Amino acid sequence: MKLPFAESYKIKMVETIKRSTRKEREQWLKEANYNLFNLKSDQVFIDLLTDSGTGAMSDKQWSAMMLGDESYAGARSYYKMKEAIKNIMGFDHFLPTHQGRAAENVLFSVLVKEGNIVPGNSHFDTTKGHIEFRKAKAVDCTIDEAFDTVIDHPFKGNLDLIKLESVLSTYPKEQVPMIIVTVTCNTSGGQPVSMANMKAVKKLSEKYEIPVCFDSARFAENAYFIKTREEGYQDKTIKEIVKEMYTYADMATMSSKKDAIVNMGGFIGMKDANLWKQASTYNIMFEGYVTYGGMSGRDMNALAQGLDEGTEFEYLETRIKQVEYLGGRLEEFGVPFQKPIGGHAIFVDAKKILAHIPKEEYQAQTLGCELYLEAGIRGVEIGAILADRDPETRENRYPALELLRLAIPRRTYTNNHMDVVAVALKNVYDRRNEIKHGFKIIDEAPIMRHFTVQLQKID
Repeated sequence: MKLPFAESYKIKMVETIKRSTRKEREQWLKEANYNLFNLKSDQVFIDLLTDSGTGAMSDKQWSAMMLGDESYAGARSYYKMKEAIKNIMGFDHFLPTHQGRAAENVLFSVLVKEGNIVPGNSHFDTTKGHIEFRKAKAVDCTIDEAFDTVIDHPFKGNLDLIKLESVLSTYPKEQVPMIIVTVTCNTSGGQPVSMANMKAVKKLSEKYEIPVCFDSARFAENAYFIKTREEGYQDKTIKEIVKEMYTYADMATMSSKKDAIVNMGGFIGMKDANLWKQASTYNIMFEGYVTYGGMSGRDMNALAQGLDEGTEFEYLETRIKQVEYLGGRLEEFGVPFQKPIGGHAIFVDAKKILAHIPKEEYQAQTLGCELYLEAGIRGVEIGAILADRDPETRENRYPALELLRLAIPRRTYTNNHMDVVAVALKNVYDRRNEIKHGFKIIDEAPIMRHFTVQLQKID
């Protein structure tokens, strides 16, 4: 008999989580103005809002923290992080930042100007926000298959090379500061980009003399999918695959709160010494001195160790198989979600589940609130609220996909928790026709509104 799969770790410390009643959750959600970000963590039983900074660090990471050098300039921890980035990604130059959006802020302050065009594969909210804040335009060049949740394409994060070349051939190179390749592509469902596609994008970038930037938050998960899905990579290690991936990038931004498994931290990797020099000025202005950039020494140590652990196959297999487990349970129950299953989350197809609710009433947000009411489970909307308003017309943008993301923190929950999530979502799915209305916005920020938006239930 074949042995069942088991996690490649054992639990050393636990944290209590609290159950609540539906009546309590109804009151808390109302007080939060139906924005799940506004809930207190003690009001959530299983928190799948994000996998960013919510994972469990290893004993080796905690040990590394105890050896952190907190010197303001030239700390040993900085050089340990520098060595890890060089060994794993190959970048000669880097700047530490406190998280991924800070890395974008610093890098884009150098590169992105008013009127610029920035093509990529379904830019995530902070990326698009930093582009549009600078009065530039993000152009989505993702393959069409990504927007059909039923199609089982192995690399739905791929850029459509025809779409991309159309952008590059339309605008002068001075107007296109970079091509962004998000690995894995969060907005399209945590979907990976193939090595062949990265190589082809780099070839196009060289033809038009435009640099390539990898949004690298989940680069290791992307490498796992290359190993398991792309011909010719089955016998390569994750670290070998990562090394090749970054030969096709000129620079990278990284939220290390994902695949480096830390609670806080990020960085910019660069091959161009002159770009490093320009970005250093903004890093000092926004983040801190170039050898700490908003991070403590202990966090840099934990990040360096996490980069090493996060690029080991056994760890990645355990992590992604838990996401697959949840997807398998939902498949059993007939709940529609983005296929194939991505690396860090299940993206539930709210547009299919709540097709009777108008898109103007925010289907994915409605589904997220119903799941919270059902069992105290918090997900996040990846739909019209996150898509924000068009900067010019101020009209709502309605994306092709309206998704509820259930992001699984790394090494944090057991499969028993996944069973609770699956059954709770099944219960919501079974009573979907009883959900008559969604929400309207009563207050919103001018940009990246989904973090603080206030909603009112439509009766």
